[in-house]
Amino acid sequence: MRSLFGKTSPSNVLETFVKMDPSRSPFIKERMSVIYDAECLDDLYQQVETLQLNGATFKVTYVKNNGQMKSENEGFERRRAIEREMGLHINGLADLRHPDQSFGIMHVNRKWVFGEYLKSESVWFRHQKKPNGYSTALSTRVARAVVNIAIPNPTGIKAIDPCCGIGTVLVEARSMGIDIVGSDRNQLIIPGARENMAHFGLTGEINVADIHDITSHYDVAIIDLPYNLCSVITPEEQLEMLQSARGFAEKVVVVTVEPVDEILLKAGFSIIDRGVAKKGLFSREVIVCH
Repeated sequence: MRSLFGKTSPSNVLETFVKMDPSRSPFIKERMSVIYDAECLDDLYQQVETLQLNGATFKVTYVKNNGQMKSENEGFERRRAIEREMGLHINGLADLRHPDQSFGIMHVNRKWVFGEYLKSESVWFRHQKKPNGYSTALSTRVARAVVNIAIPNPTGIKAIDPCCGIGTVLVEARSMGIDIVGSDRNQLIIPGARENMAHFGLTGEINVADIHDITSHYDVAIIDLPYNLCSVITPEEQLEMLQSARGFAEKVVVVTVEPVDEILLKAGFSIIDRGVAKKGLFSREVIVCH
């Protein structure tokens, strides 16, 4: 929320002027682009009568607000009744199966809102079924979140994953249309990364290269640091990697299972934000650096 919208919400509903495809994030369920709002339903019905659909068919969905107290929640029959009543006030033809436009109605923060409704699609979930994988690789869900933290607004951004491994981050980023390239010094892993990309109909540059040899400049680098479960990397080697990244990227998002604050500061970075992704007893820290 901090990276994508610049603020957080104490409830499961976030009000923002940032219009974003909800399918970008594993943690966003749906989006309503508010057209009308009112303190009572009757006033909202009157406003909706002015809506111009120009012959398009429509569907209205009551969007449940699970953050409300039980006493504020509408029952199933009441929700369907509100949907039907709202539909009667819209000047157009309802189509519950294949509407041209989908609208939502919701009770939130003691007011009623009506607007365009878009449900998210779990794109990341499909990416779990890639041909090649590693048990220590980021999950597709976490990888997608990391990409969004690193690149909240992809417009004009050039990114790199210089330790791309099997390509989990690359698949998530390219599926969102982000301009990213991948590289890894392990030439044996590159064919698997390329196969994973091709499996989902994605294209992108993936090269054999050591992080120390990267000469092009990028706006953002995403680095999932190697750790000692499958390879041995010393603090000195970590420092060298991060110093190299500082030379070719303005912003670096580091994913690590070990404390690296001291190394990041020694490499010349400022730590801007951080969070932890946990899976059972195993946790990874995501650190945003400039």
